[in-house]
Amino acid sequence: MLKFYSLIRPLLLSENRRLSLSRSFIVAALKAHSAVKLEHCPKHTMGVPLADVLSKLEELAPLKLAESWDNVGLLVEPERNGVVKNVLVTIDLTENVVDEALENEAELIISYHPNIFRPIKCVTQSHWKERIITKCIRNGIAVFSPHTSWDAIKGGVNDWLCSAFKSKTSKPIMPNSENSSIGMGRFFELESPVTLKKAIEDVKQHIGLSHVRIGVGRDKCPDTDLISTVAVCAGSGGSVLAGVKADLYLTGEMLHHDVLEATQKGTSVILCNHSDSERGYLKSFQKQFKVEGLNVIVSRVDKDCLTIA
Repeated sequence: MLKFYSLIRPLLLSENRRLSLSRSFIVAALKAHSAVKLEHCPKHTMGVPLADVLSKLEELAPLKLAESWDNVGLLVEPERNGVVKNVLVTIDLTENVVDEALENEAELIISYHPNIFRPIKCVTQSHWKERIITKCIRNGIAVFSPHTSWDAIKGGVNDWLCSAFKSKTSKPIMPNSENSSIGMGRFFELESPVTLKKAIEDVKQHIGLSHVRIGVGRDKCPDTDLISTVAVCAGSGGSVLAGVKADLYLTGEMLHHDVLEATQKGTSVILCNHSDSERGYLKSFQKQFKVEGLNVIVSRVDKDCLTIA
């Protein structure tokens, strides 16, 4: 037995050395691979806690600025979502947008319009809005809506829409009770008066539309009569703009009788679709909202539900 062991001992030692070398090689290779991965991975892949992202959003636009009828804030919170790396920003949250969020591995969707607004009595698979809720929760995606808090702030949705023109003064139509420099809607005076025709072209270029709907004020000529004052309300502006004395109303949509009331009083109206009057702000938000470790993506599939045929 001892003689046999002495014969195979060199082989065993040789095999052990090979195994040891193999283990050392594997460990070294793994360390090198990890180092390469860390070296080439940007720091932002670590992500940001969801609570911290929500705090930053609150700093930009305090939710208390939203209208009392609105439903803003964190509307969907999945159980396992703790860290956010990618944020998808959209005006409307549709099933196509959720699919886009999944493709971009987004952990948070900021939907300007609340995906939950009217009370819901159940969450099933029979309605698209309910399917969105379950799909987001199942895939660890949180949903946040700022809506009218973004309308109220300086540099928000309304100010973005106003930037279709060069103005010398601007103020909210419905000022905030605590800060009169912010609030709903905007009223401003142009640096230099322009014709309605020129105003229409400026709006189309700013928003990126080939067509808008126009209500020409009574006895006004688009080619010659000048616009000096403009009242603006992104989205649906009927209630905010009602009774405001201005040469021009600019909004997304108004009821027939609201447009009729305005035009009969000599105020012209430009309607550019509800969400189209808001969507351009998303790129401004993308530039404004800089948080280390966070990647903000503007939705490519989000679009107004109305089009020109």
